[in-house]
Amino acid sequence: MEENLGFSHFLAQIDHVGMSVLIVLLSLSVASWYLIITKSVSNLMATRRANAFLKRFWEVDSLQELKLEMKSTSTDNNAFAHLAKLAVDVTADTHKHGLEKLAMAGGASDFLTRTLRNGIDQEATRIESGLTIIASAGSAAPYIGLFGTVWGIYHALIQIGISGQGTLDKVAGPVGEALIMTALGLAVAIPAVLAYNAFVRRNRLWMAKLDAFAHDLFTIVTVGNKVSDSIKTSAVENHASQLMSPVKTVSALEGRQ
Repeated sequence: MEENLGFSHFLAQIDHVGMSVLIVLLSLSVASWYLIITKSVSNLMATRRANAFLKRFWEVDSLQELKLEMKSTSTDNNAFAHLAKLAVDVTADTHKHGLEKLAMAGGASDFLTRTLRNGIDQEATRIESGLTIIASAGSAAPYIGLFGTVWGIYHALIQIGISGQGTLDKVAGPVGEALIMTALGLAVAIPAVLAYNAFVRRNRLWMAKLDAFAHDLFTIVTVGNKVSDSIKTSAVENHASQLMSPVKTVSALEGRQ
């Protein structure tokens, strides 16, 4: 009897409903493990790219150097570089189109703020993709396995009742085989729940870091523009004063005469 019981015997005796439950559990397991592996690798690579970019970013001394750096930096799968490029492009765009676009956008600062917030929202949407499937696998798999167990026990009891052999050795085998479904459901759910919690924590820290970088980027861009504008203004004033100095000298000589 022990040789006739086990997982292989369970698969041989399973009906269409039990097989459907088994296929659903297998599909959830494959999907969750695929997302766990791909998102783990993607998050690791994104963290490395972000750290490398931030190291170069804080070594930049001026806004002009930042613009040159962004021209040579790839923003693929790099949220921080993409955010910095958005800020640089918005700055160049506002300077290019002048006051008309600024009036429509509500001011340069508001336009830059909306652009950075849009970039952060896009990154939040990107990193949350796939978490719904992992969460569904973690929450639904135990109940799906439990349904398979209940269905298996129901059919096992029917077969035992038909055979008329209600002894313990006849009941324990089929019921124990039916409990395999519960074990499979837990095997699918536990890794999915642990991975979901880990991804949610990582995403929360990632978005907090990105939000802080956006605040720093906003300050750097706005202050850099004001400094550059003040430098240009002072240069124009100095140039104008140099041009006006001969006129003032001639006027002073004429007054003396």
